[in-house]
Parts: sequence; C-alpha cells; structure tokens
Amino acid sequence: MSTRVGHVRWIVVVLLFLVNVLNYFDRQMLAVLKPLLSHEMHWSEIQYGDIVFWFQATYAIGYLVFGRFVDRFGAKLGFGVAFFIWSLAQIGHGFARGAGDFIAARMALGAGEGGVYPAGLRAVAEWFPRRERAFATGLFNAGVNIGAVVTPLAVPVLVLTLGWRSAFVLTGSASLLWLVAWVLIYSNPRASTRLGAAELAHIESDPPDETAKIAWNRVLRKKETWAYAIAKFIVDPIWWMFLFWLPDFFAKRHGLDLKSFGPPLVAVYLLSDAGNVAGGFVSSRLIRNGVSVNAARKGTMLACALLATPVALAMYIDNLWLAVAVVGLAASAHQAFSVNLFTIPSDQFPRAAMGSVIGLGGMCGAIGGMAMAKYAGWVLERLGTFTPIFIVAASSYLLALLVIQLLSPKLQPVKFGG
Repeated sequence: MSTRVGHVRWIVVVLLFLVNVLNYFDRQMLAVLKPLLSHEMHWSEIQYGDIVFWFQATYAIGYLVFGRFVDRFGAKLGFGVAFFIWSLAQIGHGFARGAGDFIAARMALGAGEGGVYPAGLRAVAEWFPRRERAFATGLFNAGVNIGAVVTPLAVPVLVLTLGWRSAFVLTGSASLLWLVAWVLIYSNPRASTRLGAAELAHIESDPPDETAKIAWNRVLRKKETWAYAIAKFIVDPIWWMFLFWLPDFFAKRHGLDLKSFGPPLVAVYLLSDAGNVAGGFVSSRLIRNGVSVNAARKGTMLACALLATPVALAMYIDNLWLAVAVVGLAASAHQAFSVNLFTIPSDQFPRAAMGSVIGLGGMCGAIGGMAMAKYAGWVLERLGTFTPIFIVAASSYLLALLVIQLLSPKLQPVKFGG
C-alpha cells in the first residue's frame, strides 16, 4: 500500500502565485495608465520608452544581484528584501511630478522586482522534485497573467475613484500584507514543522546534487549557462513588449481607451495564463511518461515557437477580437515557452549555482528588454506602426530554441567537481 504524500509544498506555490499577481499588478499599472499620463505630462513615445528602459536597467542589475544573494542567504530572505524594496517603490510612483520622477520610481521598482525569479525558482527547486518543477513553475508563473488580468479591470476603477496618485500609494501599501505571510509561513523543507516524512522523502527523491559554494567564474565557463542567458535575452523582450505596449496598441490600432481596453487585455492575459499551466503540464507529463527531459522540454518549446509566428500579422487585422485572439495566442505561447525555459537551470545545475545562473539569465533578459524599449519607442515615434515590433516577436522563439540546441544539445546535468 502506497504512503500518502502530503500537500504542504503546494502552499508554497500558492504564496509564489500570489506574489507574482502583485508583481505584475505593480509592473503593469504604468502601462495601463500610459495614455492618460502621456496626455497629462506631455510624454513623447521616446520619453515613455526611456521610462521603460531605466526600469529594465535596474531590473537587470537586481536580477543579477539577487541571484547571488539568494545563493548565499536563501529564498526566504531574498524574497523578503526584494518585496519590501518594490512595495516602497510602488508607493513612490504616487509622488512623481514628471518623467524624471517616474524614471526614479521605476528604477527602484525594477531593483526590487529583480529578486522575484531568482528567489521564486530557488523556492520551487527546494520544495519540488525535478519531475514536478515545470508544473509548479507554471502555477507560480500563472500569477503573472492573473496580475495582468486584474490590472486593466481594477486600475480604471481605482483611478476614477481615487485619482492615479492615491491608486499607486494604496496598491503599494496593501501588498505589504503578503510579506507578513511569507515571513510567517515559508521555510526550508527540512525546517518545516508542517511537512510529513512521506512528503519530505518525495521532495528529496532526486539524486543529491552538489552543495559546496560555486564561484562565479566556474558558472560563467559553462556553455549551458550561456544557452539559458542568451535565450532569455532573445525572448524576454517580447513579454515586456506585450506588457508595456499592448494597451497602447489597442488604443492606437482599435481606438480603445482607459474605460474600454480592459476586456481585450483581460482576454489576452487569460489566454497567456492557460499557456503558463499548459506548458508546464505538457512537459512534466511527458517526463512522467518516460520521455527524456531534453525531448520533453524542447518539443514543448518548439510547438510554442511555431504558435507565436502569426502575431507578425496582428497590425493588419481590422477585427478587434480576431486581433485579440492572434496576440493572445502569441502571449500564451510565450508563457508556455518561458515556463520550460525557466525550468532548465533546475534541470541542469546544482542548487548551489541555480541563483547565479537564473540571475545572469534574468539580467540578459532585462538587457534585451532595454533594447526593446528603445526599439519600440523609435519605431512608434518614427514609423508609427507596430508591424516591425510584431515581426521580431514572431521570430524570436525559434531563434532562442536554436541557440539552446547549439549550446546544450542534450540538456545534461552540469558537473562542477570539487
């Protein structure tokens, strides 16, 4: 008779899911308010691109710094510090008086939010065996899309009721309640008083990995590190584009405004949420059915890359809801692709190096996002069309998968030795 495995590890996923809801609510709030604030503060497309650019710059640095911080101090402290920084930054937006003030607030927000994935993916690796990690990561990452769904629905209500300044202050202050829950609930599995012996054995069922500290130069010498980092550089900017420019796309191409683009954005992010869960579920199920990690991850990612290609035509679609479907399919494919990409470091690297690899990849992704911010701002200012931007989005996933295949053809575990 099999021993019943507990469910405490899924409470950790709930906490991570909730923090990503808050993360993306705070991050996307400026994008939803972009048409309003651009009019009120007389921003050009290039100025808005600069605000996004500097958020990405400190996000890149925060990702790298928190990657090493989490390797040294663990997920609990890493997440706590990151969350506190970005909550204060969210509040700070309410006191901004011009583009320079918004740049400062967004830089602080980026620095704090840079800790989300190094800490979150480390927590998943601590609490889940390898065969469950993609699915757990998908559930954790699904909070991204719920936050993106809630934001265009809630922000207009808050802004029309309280004004945009009070809306920033209120959301930043209220989210600090999550930090209290994190401090009280989260711990290392072996330190948890809620965890039964059967579930602990399930969590620790993978072969033991290296526990000694691993120096930066050893991590950087591995081609598998750069497979992940370069892929993040290529695909992360596409999600940033969806996040920061979709409201503007629907406003410019389909005449929507703060009161009307909520339902289309909700539809796009609900589709992308389905991609989050499906991407992790499919590859995890394939692995449980005996397919190799290499074939399961890359096969799922190839299907996602192909599903993203129709977005190149989004600008030519006159029907609003057909455009929503095409963009939503690409956003869903992105999230399913990203869930599997996020899981690759835990497939290949020992936990002592995971934070560093994830941090470097996140930094590269954010640098790619900086390039996208400049590119999108220039294209919209000079050409006035989203078509070149969507063409980049359509082709990026196939390119990223090619890089992974060339640098890590078998997704084998990386050995560092003594």
